[in-house]
Amino acid sequence: MCRSFCWRKEKITAAAAIMDLVKNWAEISSARLVENLRAVQAVANRGASAAVETLAVVKANGYGHDAALVARVLVDAGVRWLGVTDVEEGALVRAALGESGAQPETRLLVMCGLEPADCTAVIAQGLTPVVWTVDHIAMIEQAAEAAVQRVRVHLEIDTGMARQGVDLAGLAAVAERLAGSRWVVCEGVMSHLSSAEIADSAVTRAQRERFTEALQIIVSKGIRPKLVHLGSTSAVDEGSTMGWVRETAAQLGAGAMVRTGLALYGHCLPIDTGREGALTSRLQPVLTWKTRVIGIRQIGLGDTVGYGATFAAKSLMRLALLPVGYADGFRRAASSGIGDGWVMIAGKRAPVVGRVSMNLTTVDVTDIEGVAVGDEVVLLGEGVSAEEHARWSGTIPYDILCGIRAKFELK
Repeated sequence: MCRSFCWRKEKITAAAAIMDLVKNWAEISSARLVENLRAVQAVANRGASAAVETLAVVKANGYGHDAALVARVLVDAGVRWLGVTDVEEGALVRAALGESGAQPETRLLVMCGLEPADCTAVIAQGLTPVVWTVDHIAMIEQAAEAAVQRVRVHLEIDTGMARQGVDLAGLAAVAERLAGSRWVVCEGVMSHLSSAEIADSAVTRAQRERFTEALQIIVSKGIRPKLVHLGSTSAVDEGSTMGWVRETAAQLGAGAMVRTGLALYGHCLPIDTGREGALTSRLQPVLTWKTRVIGIRQIGLGDTVGYGATFAAKSLMRLALLPVGYADGFRRAASSGIGDGWVMIAGKRAPVVGRVSMNLTTVDVTDIEGVAVGDEVVLLGEGVSAEEHARWSGTIPYDILCGIRAKFELK
């Protein structure tokens, strides 16, 4: 155990040293993060007779926002539950919370499965794993018994994602194993919606029906969960599922919980009907990604720029060189002629010229007066959103945010 975590600590220290060499940085607004949290809580609790618990998802390094930084802000704002990717990330977040003086009772849900080697760390770090197989229960039980400490878990039901979770056919056996365990306690029951951003989705209705059936099986085996959770950011934004979750939980004598990630960071997927969701207008992006100009040059008519000579100047141009590229998460799809991306300098658009390369990008500053070496550049933020980056790349904002490699600063 010590050997494993000592190695992880050395790896993290080495990674931090490498990040000190990175020539771009991301500023995280703590005020906006808290405001977004309050917006989620207000919408999730709209019309509720009992408060809905909020699980703030900080997995995947806080969706690219630095899990250690955002976790401390969220816990200080009153969040009692955080969602992490795995045991290793859980240990890092737990350590960050300890450094901030946060209470040790902050709950960390390990959302993406576990292996036998993780179970000792689950207990040592005070983590709550998601389980869905008899084997999961058995291996946690073995570690819990050795530590003489009961472990609370959340049981995931596969209602239509075919990803994590036990399906209805296998649920009875898993529920019986949980109900009969001396050391493993089923605290929560959860599932995940595949199409929450689709208004009045038949797929979502079918998933809710399967979840209802699953809860009936679980209760029949003698399990009384304290928490029920199904909805993510899109479920809160679209709205039709939240009342159902609250009602379903109340019928079991349990509390309802919502898992929110993307909304905390200021983004929502669009509702398929084109209407604005309940959250969208209330959110503000938390992250501003920046770099600085490291070079200025002029090129003349016919001069080409970058790999493949894909861009040729049609007139005299002034270019700025930026120390950022696809290795840092600034996508090659932002290249001119592909996504026609841009950055912001002095509040104005500076279009990408030629191909984005591994660690360098060239932009056109011909029409931006006075640009000089050392000037600040906004790669993602005011004037150039994660949604625009996603459009250039044919992807979604999650993908863009999680791919940013930068130094992080809390503002």
